[in-house]
Amino acid sequence: MSEGERPVRRVCQMTRLAPGKREEYLELHAAVWPAVEQRIREAGLENYTIFVRDDLLIGYYEYRGEDLDAALRFIGEDPETQRWWTFTDPCQVDPEPSSPGGPWRDMTEAWHLSPEG
Repeated sequence: MSEGERPVRRVCQMTRLAPGKREEYLELHAAVWPAVEQRIREAGLENYTIFVRDDLLIGYYEYRGEDLDAALRFIGEDPETQRWWTFTDPCQVDPEPSSPGGPWRDMTEAWHLSPEG
């Protein structure tokens, strides 16, 4: 890593699609609102990707910065993102409803192939 370059924090999360909401969720994400995408970029999140298989959603992003919690708050404070969530949130089901912090649940990184040799 060169001097001044910040380490990348990789974040992977999972959640479930609500019954009957798969197509709606996919349609929403076929055309994510530009203001929502811009806010994510401004917060410093990169390579944000959501994968889907049946009712399983896997989200992945990378963050280069000093304070991921502050970056996520920055995203959440945006009125357009809050409005976006009124459409996407009903499509998701917390896989661990008895535990605080859902519906997206952090996954633990088990291995990563580093670009360095």
